[in-house]
Amino acid sequence: MIALYNKVCREASRVTTFAYSTSFSTATKLLHRDFHEPICGIYGFVRFADEIVDTFHDHDKKTLISEFRRDTYLAIERGISMNPILHAFQEVVNKYSIEQDLIDAFLHSMEMDLEKQDYYTQEDLKTYVYGSAEVVGLMCLRVFVEGNSEEYDKLRPYACALGSAFQKVNFLRDLNADKINLERSYFPEITGGSINDESKALIEQAIDEEFMQAKEGIKMLPSKARFGVYIAFKYYYTLFKKIRSTEPEKIMEQRIRIPNFQKFYIVLKSSARYQMNML
Repeated sequence: MIALYNKVCREASRVTTFAYSTSFSTATKLLHRDFHEPICGIYGFVRFADEIVDTFHDHDKKTLISEFRRDTYLAIERGISMNPILHAFQEVVNKYSIEQDLIDAFLHSMEMDLEKQDYYTQEDLKTYVYGSAEVVGLMCLRVFVEGNSEEYDKLRPYACALGSAFQKVNFLRDLNADKINLERSYFPEITGGSINDESKALIEQAIDEEFMQAKEGIKMLPSKARFGVYIAFKYYYTLFKKIRSTEPEKIMEQRIRIPNFQKFYIVLKSSARYQMNML
């Protein structure tokens, strides 16, 4: 029965989501149950593509990402795939009319990671962040608005701002690992492989502005999506504030984290604020 196969594939994406990201999976659980499977379907797709470029160092990454691109579009066109992650993703794409240009932009950014190690211009960074993060937010937004194109168009810039802020916080958090393990640096403000007070402040100011723009958009989200997205916002903004208060030298030496007990506190506090309409 195809229903059983669909269920197994959706479960594969759910397992992927919960195995790779505690923060994202927790936020996903706080969305309306209607959104759990489609959001996991999107996450599974982007996670597997990211694994190709960041993890499979002993393999031909260029060939793998090319085959992944081909198989993705075949899955969407046919409405089925023997790759469980791609099968779950095509279900989401076809059900919620996710545009091909969003998928194209995402895969292009993944391919950029195979060729480019340092993003020396703001235009390079903008292109990469749009494809690697903003379009993921837009895919999720397509799910959240459930076919309402007017709502999608209104919320689009806020979803892009949130995706960009999340990605840049990831870049700051992973500065050392990216440079050592992947020989990669994303911020044009950073030269010589290290960050200083001045460059850090410039990067953080831009990120903070994106967070504040995104927060206004969260207030306008459909109620079924609002709380889960707000929790993701709070996780990342708390991490951002911790990075902001950390000396540049320490950021280059260690990966800044939010401990689990603090994440639990964020959920409790945010829940109270949400119930009192104090986002």
